[in-house]
Amino acid sequence: MNEKELYRQKVQAKLDEWKAELDKLRARASAVGADARLGLNEQIHRLEAKVKEGEKKLAELANTSEEAWDSVKHGFESAWEALKASFKDAADKFKK
Repeated sequence: MNEKELYRQKVQAKLDEWKAELDKLRARASAVGADARLGLNEQIHRLEAKVKEGEKKLAELANTSEEAWDSVKHGFESAWEALKASFKDAADKFKK
């Protein structure tokens, strides 16, 4: 397996982790009152958008040729780190 595929699997695993986290947050939101649920649902929608953005980035990565992989990897890593930080920030706000 090449470096690109291993990296893709790592990113996919993180996205799967985020999806599991979202499932937990949805369950938590369904257990609170209607007023609280409105705010929680807004946070869930933000997190869902981050997951979709991550899936888009992963698709872009998958479509990168082996020849272009090295030049694309650095830019992808920067974008991915920003996305991870954004997801973590939104998830942390949800937990408060």
